[in-house]
Amino acid sequence: MRTARFHSTLTEIDAGDWNALLPDDNPFVDHAFLAGLEQRDCLDPVYGWRPHHLALYTNGQLAAAAPLYLKTNSHGEYVFDWSWANAYARNGLEYYPKLLCAVPYSPVTGPRLLVGNGADSGVLRAALIDTVRAESDRLGLSSAHLNFATAADAPVFANGDWLPRFDWQFHWENVAGEHGDWRDFADFLDALIPKKRKNIRQERAHVARAGVRCEILHGDEMSAQDWRALHNFYNSTFIAKGNHPALTLPFFQHLGANMPRKLFAVFARRGTQTIAAAVFLRSSNTLYGRYWGCTEEIPGLHFEACYYQGIDYCLRHGLRRFEPGAQGEHKLARGFLPTLTRSFHYLADPRFRAAVRDALVHEASALHDYHAELMAHSPYATSP
Repeated sequence: MRTARFHSTLTEIDAGDWNALLPDDNPFVDHAFLAGLEQRDCLDPVYGWRPHHLALYTNGQLAAAAPLYLKTNSHGEYVFDWSWANAYARNGLEYYPKLLCAVPYSPVTGPRLLVGNGADSGVLRAALIDTVRAESDRLGLSSAHLNFATAADAPVFANGDWLPRFDWQFHWENVAGEHGDWRDFADFLDALIPKKRKNIRQERAHVARAGVRCEILHGDEMSAQDWRALHNFYNSTFIAKGNHPALTLPFFQHLGANMPRKLFAVFARRGTQTIAAAVFLRSSNTLYGRYWGCTEEIPGLHFEACYYQGIDYCLRHGLRRFEPGAQGEHKLARGFLPTLTRSFHYLADPRFRAAVRDALVHEASALHDYHAELMAHSPYATSP
């Protein structure tokens, strides 16, 4: 017998049972990451996040789950639906709260419908989606959404009630084609057209001439002073851009304690002074760039700390992919190619659903044209 329950905190679900449903070691859906956000004061309802995690139980045992939230705004999602909310408001309707299946503050593709690897995974995915929609309708919400879905999760949304949407992020992959894998950073540079190769070398030389060296420390290698510095850099970047830095120092330290080899930081130091830092998370095959901050602007330092150190780390540790974060056309010239990201959206009102479906058709056409334009400026001598 299968039953559904909604949990107001992830700590109500056993960490071992939750993690047993993960198809891989993506760090963002690990119980430690998601529960840490709740336990370390990153998801205050003032920020618009209220946990409403879905769990399906078969004969009392956890069989499937999804990280789910009631959202009272669209901050921290990176799949932008502000125009939809405005359209609702202009028609005297309430768009918020809405139901969102996602990882807070993390524009990272990964598993969202957690069903393990059994033969019934397809049935369980469908059951999760049906339950999300039913809960949205039961609560009288405008909509339900699933952001940054994997290819494995996508087929369950084939029916017409869930609207597919896509966008592009810039990712790096170690795929050197007929020449075999890139062995080191020099191999990677050799694959670029001469102008891009020269620009990267010049950027790295600027940093070296400034007397800056980069040091990589994993979560179990950082001192209390390192953690404070890292969090201060994170805060400074968000505040400078007029955004609220929702992640707390205890959350950073929580990741270091509970996921010590899945997190590392690049510290840019000159002498005894730390002038910049970048935060990364990793799985067994993918690196994820997250946050960055600095106290001094040095030409090329952002690219060195956030991109080149990450590529070099991937090459030294055998990681195949590097996802450095959302947006940023400047990444293209540094070896990151446009890569598709997926989201799916259920709008309860059939009139709005039809209007948004039409709008997404036009958006998709523009995004395909954008991709073609980007690839015409690929930094690689031949397609990797």
